[in-house]
Amino acid sequence: MGSARRDRQDRLDSDAEASRSRRFCHVRARQIYPVLHSVLPPSLSPLPDKALLRQEQSDDSLYYRQSETMAGSKPQRRVLLLCGDYMEDYEVMVPFQALLAYGVSVDAVCPGKKAGDACRTAVHQMGAHQTYSESWGHNFTLNATFAEIEFNAYDGLVIPGGRAPEYLAMDQSVVDLVSKFSHAGKPIASICHGQLILAAANVVKGRKCTAFAPVGPVLIAAGAHWVEPENMSLCITDGNLVTGVAYTGHPEFIQSFVKALGGSITGSEKRILFLCGDYMEDYEVTVPFQSLQALGCHVDAVCPKKKSGDTCPTAIHDFEGDQTYSEKPGHDFTLTADFEGLDASSYDALVIPGGRAPEYLALDGKVIALVKDFMEAKKPVASICHGQQILSAAGVLKGKKCTAYPAVKLNVVLAGATWLEPDPIDRCFTDGNLVTGAAWPGHPEFISQLMALMGIKVTF
Repeated sequence: MGSARRDRQDRLDSDAEASRSRRFCHVRARQIYPVLHSVLPPSLSPLPDKALLRQEQSDDSLYYRQSETMAGSKPQRRVLLLCGDYMEDYEVMVPFQALLAYGVSVDAVCPGKKAGDACRTAVHQMGAHQTYSESWGHNFTLNATFAEIEFNAYDGLVIPGGRAPEYLAMDQSVVDLVSKFSHAGKPIASICHGQLILAAANVVKGRKCTAFAPVGPVLIAAGAHWVEPENMSLCITDGNLVTGVAYTGHPEFIQSFVKALGGSITGSEKRILFLCGDYMEDYEVTVPFQSLQALGCHVDAVCPKKKSGDTCPTAIHDFEGDQTYSEKPGHDFTLTADFEGLDASSYDALVIPGGRAPEYLALDGKVIALVKDFMEAKKPVASICHGQQILSAAGVLKGKKCTAYPAVKLNVVLAGATWLEPDPIDRCFTDGNLVTGAAWPGHPEFISQLMALMGIKVTF
């Protein structure tokens, strides 16, 4: 009886941890679904089809399987993400969703705010000017309350950059929290301007660290062994402290933090291709791209009529009270390979981001041929949001079960697929070699299901 009670308690603890980590996605779902239901006709309503849900509950096939990492297993580590208004957009969301995809429970908190509140983010990028430009990013929804933090419950701390650290470093409750993590020897990963908080907490003295270059004088004054950033991707690990210069270094930054948490990665010797286009959704390209790179995969991004080193503008899609999503300019995304002359056979998987790019990419014969090559070879294909417009145009959905952004339901159904309701919006599905998701709140499941198809595992 004692063993049975312990097993039951473990399951309850697992469910509680999963609920906290996914609260962010469910809050976003509650914001998105009422809007969609109010503007779509009944035949395309995103609300669940009861008959289909009954079918899902009785079908134990791969079609409806959630990833083993995201559901059914107890989180192996628990991490705190220290947020603030106008933190850098990528520098909060990429590590947040990557760690969730790897099976780590992540609580995002901000002083003076509670679970369900949002923080504004900022898009920072270098251009022709003497310093970075800034524009508004996505709204980031917190999934935990700062005032309720129990320090002993966490295995590590992540501090994003952007402008938030400037004022967070003046908050004594933040400084005390960071000091506790440092004195306990728990892993701390801080990037860009986040190191201002480390300096304020007096935890860098005698430690090797780097940061965005203008933060250097502060770190030197705080007694750090400053490592000049020769490039924007530099990361430095000194004991339990991982520091990075900027979001371009996320792959090494996240991988180093996973290792500091005691994690190991297997099965990552994979080559993955991203099919990009102008005004693809900002998160939907960069979050999976850098998450897979952080695992050690070789990841290439291509776009028709563009070459390696060219950029694609991205779009930030969010729900802000209007009848459909808003759009703001996102980061410029740099391609890593040429589209012309591409050898699809050299890649193990294909990823198709959403946004507005799929509308025109679906009209490109070479894109269609590329997608057909992957599907006919039964290689893993992961498509999210509006990316399924390309799958529909390629004629590869007939007989498949899949989801998409609810407004793309017409494309999917007319292509001969069985529509699976993405309710909540973070729900993803796997049918054979095909992983589909509805929108960027589903990235943790989306990425982890693709990992499962490729045999990639993170263990602690």
